[in-house]
Amino acid sequence: MADGRTRTADIFFQLTRRHLLVFFKNKVRVLYTLLVPVIIFVVYIFFLRGMELDMVERNLPAGLTLTPTLHKYIAAVIDSWMLSGITAISVITVSLQTNNVFVQDKENGVNRDFASSPIHRNILIGSYFLFNFIVTMIICLIFLIVCGIYLACMGEFMLTFANVLTILAVLFYTTVAATLLTVFVASFVKKEATMASIVAIFSTAIGFLIGAYMPFGMLPDKMQWVENVCMFIPGTHGCALLRYAFMDTPFKELSAYVGTLGIEGTGELIADVSRNFGYELTFFGVSVSPQWQALANAVFIVIFLALNIGVAQQIADVLGIGKKKKKKKQ
Repeated sequence: MADGRTRTADIFFQLTRRHLLVFFKNKVRVLYTLLVPVIIFVVYIFFLRGMELDMVERNLPAGLTLTPTLHKYIAAVIDSWMLSGITAISVITVSLQTNNVFVQDKENGVNRDFASSPIHRNILIGSYFLFNFIVTMIICLIFLIVCGIYLACMGEFMLTFANVLTILAVLFYTTVAATLLTVFVASFVKKEATMASIVAIFSTAIGFLIGAYMPFGMLPDKMQWVENVCMFIPGTHGCALLRYAFMDTPFKELSAYVGTLGIEGTGELIADVSRNFGYELTFFGVSVSPQWQALANAVFIVIFLALNIGVAQQIADVLGIGKKKKKKKQ
């Protein structure tokens, strides 16, 4: 029994290793996957950052002078807000792009080798899940290092060791949800061209749907239904949790500094920044704190785990395994 389990585990990890080698062997695909978050990051730095800073600083209370220190704290909050949003986008888009490997296996007929070998269907499907999770984590960790270097160069690195651990834990948590979501979507895809189209559509829309590009707090009152709808998208809660981890210390530092100035109206500034660049969501007028966001993410994990189990046969069909040969009519 023990030997059987050891052999099963060995096959599982060998298959996962095979998928990783196939992915990283294609240098163009790896480079493209890495470039997606980097391009969004560069666009933010050169086009959006100045606009968002200017928007906050133009609305400073009367009598509050924009000192270099105040500018640094405001910039740290805004940069942390946007970088965490880009990370949330990357978790979903990288995971979705990684699914090209098993779709490619189907299209190229590699699956026939698997089908003819004594590999259990669940082991093969599980290896694609683990492979997707590992690649997504690696790419997103690389991007987090880029974010840390940028914040340090700008003099805005205020993350504590506890903040870093929280970011890593949230990244792990959201990557699990993203992997289950994207594998479920890709389970119905049989052609690489179709997968490429889905990736393009998702990459364009997902940033707006999860509130990564524009704060939900900036929506007019008559558009609040948009936030209510977006609350049903798993990435929305993951994005908010990453922002909570990124912005915890920078926001506290800004609040503490403004509080020491003793100028009337500074409370309004903090409230305005918190509303527009905060991490709490609103669902039908009720504030959703990080604890409830984490619970919502857990619910999505359970839902998509059940959906993936439910469409396991569909996934097997995409991989080309588990099918019974049809008997020829006499």
